[in-house]
Amino acid sequence: MQNAIIDPNQGEVSPTTTEGVAPAIIRRCRDDERATILAIIQAAAEAYRGVIPDDCWHEPYMTLRELDGEIAAGVEFRGYEMDGALVGVMGVQAVRDVDLIRHAYVLPGQQGRGIGGELITHLRRKSARRMLVGTWSAADWAIRFYQRHGFEPVPTAQAPKLLRAYWNISERQIEASVVLADVRPIPAGTPTRFLRC
Repeated sequence: MQNAIIDPNQGEVSPTTTEGVAPAIIRRCRDDERATILAIIQAAAEAYRGVIPDDCWHEPYMTLRELDGEIAAGVEFRGYEMDGALVGVMGVQAVRDVDLIRHAYVLPGQQGRGIGGELITHLRRKSARRMLVGTWSAADWAIRFYQRHGFEPVPTAQAPKLLRAYWNISERQIEASVVLADVRPIPAGTPTRFLRC
């Protein structure tokens, strides 16, 4: 897998290479990449088709207007760039006393290579606050992913309260979602592919 490090001089991520592996970077997504972010979301969200409730699925899964609204509401996207192209995105949104992981997607052909894990590790390392993530309760693969990366489901009775407090989503989506909390902080000195800036 690619290694990526943060360049303290740029405040972002710069490429590094491993023998025989193309350079990869994690960086803040630019405004002119909204169409690419949206394409990644659309491609990866196809996994939800036939899994989430039919009345929650729509095409496109997210519109450009919805993406613009999410960014205007404070979602900041980081992207995983490989060979000069974004192949994964993950957003973070500061809401009151927590940071929310939002819209975590990797292109289907790139999934299973650790890209999502590197993105979430990067965001966890940059946050000093409690982190929450909401996902569809039927998306068992997403729940397992977050559990592998230090998140645990909150009690079922607590999830709707958190979803109403921190997210701006419909009651129907609240009924079909779960919340996971970051319960395992990354201890200082833990080996990682990232260096703190």
